Amino acid sequence: MHLSIRQLTTFREVMRSGSISQAAKTVARTQPAVSTMIATLEKELGFALFLREHGKLSPTPEAHYFLEEAEAVLERVERTKRTLTRIGTLERGKLRIACHPAASGFFMPRLLTQFVKDKPDIQLALIMRSSGVIEDLIASQQYDIGFAETPEPRASIDQTDFELECVCVMRRDDPLAAHDVITPALLDGKPMSVLFEEHTTATQTEAAFLSAGCRFHKYLELRTFLPSLQFVSEGLCYVVCDMITAYSIILQSPGTSSLTLRRFTPRITNSVSILTPGYATQALTTQAFITHLTGAVEQMQHEIGQELSQPTT
Repeated sequence: MHLSIRQLTTFREVMRSGSISQAAKTVARTQPAVSTMIATLEKELGFALFLREHGKLSPTPEAHYFLEEAEAVLERVERTKRTLTRIGTLERGKLRIACHPAASGFFMPRLLTQFVKDKPDIQLALIMRSSGVIEDLIASQQYDIGFAETPEPRASIDQTDFELECVCVMRRDDPLAAHDVITPALLDGKPMSVLFEEHTTATQTEAAFLSAGCRFHKYLELRTFLPSLQFVSEGLCYVVCDMITAYSIILQSPGTSSLTLRRFTPRITNSVSILTPGYATQALTTQAFITHLTGAVEQMQHEIGQELSQPTT
């Protein structure tokens, strides 16, 4: 048995109107074409759907039963078409994101809020994990997108890398804020907040001090930079932190924060990446959010660049 959607739709219209001619107008077909389609449908089913007496159609009991089945099928088809349309317009779908700590506190939630504001039926999953764990989650296809510190390349992961400049954060009223560029000499012996010893920013920062012959005073050691901003705001220390953490200052308190950013030299960088499974086809929702995330990282670099370029007063 090979029934088509057009056959079911035509049959339903004949049942609703009780007339071949009226059904033909509704489905935009000729009367002979509708009659042939009904006859073909009856042949496929193996029983009559209509009794033809004196030029009139009378539905058989089987036709009434079959109408229930046809309407159920057509309704399911319509629901499927609506669902596919909403998927195609990014109104529906699933998005699973694994994010490293630096971006999970403010940067990523802000982006997701913007992205789903007009997409209430998108199902979201957002977890915070270390960059190493995120790599495995993406490689095993447990999550659609990872945003983490740049890993070593591997075949099971596709990645887009961004090398981000680290910046020095201090109180706006600190005497060092009068300098456009902060150097190890200016921070010689001053209390510093850094990440754990194995982290690349910690090793780069300490190496910069040693190379300049300056004393590196490690006052506070953390797993992520975000908590250090509270210590800096109290004037307890300085920090050369990743760009994403510094960007949270601009986004949360534009122009009103007690903290300010300055360029640090020699240049210290922290690379982050957008990670996706290497052997999986990306859903439309995933593709759209990757574009959104990429644009946000580029916008962040632009805004931080503008902030660092402003002359001190």
